[in-house]
Amino acid sequence: MRKKNYKLGKGKYYFNIRNGQHAITIMRATKEEAQRAFLNYVDLKKECEWLGCWNGKKFEENTTPVRQEAN
Repeated sequence: MRKKNYKLGKGKYYFNIRNGQHAITIMRATKEEAQRAFLNYVDLKKECEWLGCWNGKKFEENTTPVRQEAN
């Protein structure tokens, strides 16, 4: 695995989008923005992996978001 040339920001939310053999890491500042973007990629049938909130040592809040169905 190749080393990442950047540092992850504390308190930021991350998810990966797989594009062939490459994984593109996307960051959003708030949980709502990250969930909205993640679910939009899922709707587009992209292969996505939710990473969660980076606390400086590991990812927290790493439960994959699901879209709420309207009744």
